[in-house]
Amino acid sequence: MTTPSITTSLVTALGGGSGVDMTALANNLAQAQFAARAERLAARSETLDRQISTASNLKSMMLSLAASLGERVRVGDLSPRPEVANGSIARAALSGSVPARGSYSLEVTALATGQVLASPAYAAAAAPVGSGTLTLRFGAVNGSGFSEDAARAPVSLTIASGATLSEVANAINAAGTGVTAYVANSAEGARLVLKGQEGAAGGFILEGSETPGDPGLSNLAWNPASGAADRLLGGGADAAFTLDGLAMTAQSNSVTNAIPGVTLTLTATNTGAPTRVTFADPTTAITSTMQDLTAALNEIAAEIRGATDPLTGDLSRDSGARQLKQAFAMLAGTVVMPAAANGAPRTLADLGLSTQRDGSFALDTRRLTATLQTDAQGAAAMFTNGLFGVFATVDGIARKVGRASDPGTLAGSVGRYSALKAKLADDQTKIADRQDALRTQLVKRFAATDARVGASQSTLTFLQNQIDAWNARRD
Repeated sequence: MTTPSITTSLVTALGGGSGVDMTALANNLAQAQFAARAERLAARSETLDRQISTASNLKSMMLSLAASLGERVRVGDLSPRPEVANGSIARAALSGSVPARGSYSLEVTALATGQVLASPAYAAAAAPVGSGTLTLRFGAVNGSGFSEDAARAPVSLTIASGATLSEVANAINAAGTGVTAYVANSAEGARLVLKGQEGAAGGFILEGSETPGDPGLSNLAWNPASGAADRLLGGGADAAFTLDGLAMTAQSNSVTNAIPGVTLTLTATNTGAPTRVTFADPTTAITSTMQDLTAALNEIAAEIRGATDPLTGDLSRDSGARQLKQAFAMLAGTVVMPAAANGAPRTLADLGLSTQRDGSFALDTRRLTATLQTDAQGAAAMFTNGLFGVFATVDGIARKVGRASDPGTLAGSVGRYSALKAKLADDQTKIADRQDALRTQLVKRFAATDARVGASQSTLTFLQNQIDAWNARRD
């Protein structure tokens, strides 16, 4: 760009002398030429800035609401939470399905255990064991008998020449069979310890086939019929417990759906001293969540009303804002639990949410209370992280407004406005360049004119001086 100091120097160098500020005149004329267009572009740029800000804010508010609601659901207290009175006996957690309610008596008489097998003693973990093949077979060990599980294929491990006890343990662990191994440094020496999965059916035997000329691997083999009894440190057994007096067993200490919808993790026995499994009442938490949700929805609804106001709203004609406004208008009556049983709560209206004439929301506490009193379990089922429910519905709206690939969403509007803003900035740059070019051109023209005016003034002054001299001689 041509700066005022440069144009002033140019005028002076060309012999300026008219007394007129030609640089200011050129600047004013150039600005006047493009003033109307520059003002329109500036006004449009300010409008786009407001539209981008408003649409981005609404999108951000929806995403924040969905994230907060999802975190609230994940806390878990919006569903009936199982609790064990004697926490040292078992832990209880929801298993994913809708839990049963009520109170249950739990007596654990035996914990599930896994088979534990030890090898003969070796001098050290680095002691060589020979080479060949070790084969694990899976099933139930019963006294001196073994019932192989036909559903589980045997696993063979190749043991290389020179392999150590530690390397055999590593090979067993790497096989991923459910049998784990480690080397224990006992009083007798280093021993390979193998541990099976919990339950009577989680037992195993170990077979060994030696490489000719490199003996020793068969020392690790074991089966109940011919193996040393003292190598079996513990047998696999199922968990045994009674629930409301009914005897039950489980292959592991993690028991799912003995109480519908609940996973029990058994940790100790309490023979003769039953404890109780009960469910915490979620009604207070649900009421609090609905109050918070209504307040959050009203905050967003107020922003929508302002943004879409026909006279003053920056997004009064925006398709993304209209889409969100329509979703909010339908929210209370939207079926969020399509698979709910007849009579069970299905909509947010069943939880007390209602839409007012101005688009705001209100919480009908009497209707919410009535729903919780008649079907607290159904209300709790609406607050899950599944495909349906309150969170899935709000999250679906948030995901939709944030879908930039859809031009009819708020995210699509932000992208469109941003593109227009970038083009507008390019147009403003072009106008500034054209204005600068015109100013430079005018400065050059006015500099020449100023020089001619200055020369004319000098000639006029000379002639006036001559006339004055002639008049003086006549006098």
